[in-house]
Amino acid sequence: MLADATRVRIILALQGAEELSVNSIAEAVKKSPAGVSQHLAKLRLARIVATRQEGQKVFYRLENEHASRLVADAIFQAEHSLGGTPRHHHADRVGE
Repeated sequence: MLADATRVRIILALQGAEELSVNSIAEAVKKSPAGVSQHLAKLRLARIVATRQEGQKVFYRLENEHASRLVADAIFQAEHSLGGTPRHHHADRVGE
């Protein structure tokens, strides 16, 4: 489910928001609303995102913090695999 870059971007977009509409998510991930809707449907079936409907609009939010943590851990691991000092270690040195 998280092997698709668009779905990972959707999760990252939802991390920083309480909830977002399809159009807001599409704008954040720079994809069409129709394509984002297809990805959101899969994420919903996997119980990674939940919805709330308000009139004709549907708002999406992360179901829980687990998918968000998986994505963050995968990014951290990938940064370590690239060699050099991972980006997330640079923040530790800000106060030095």
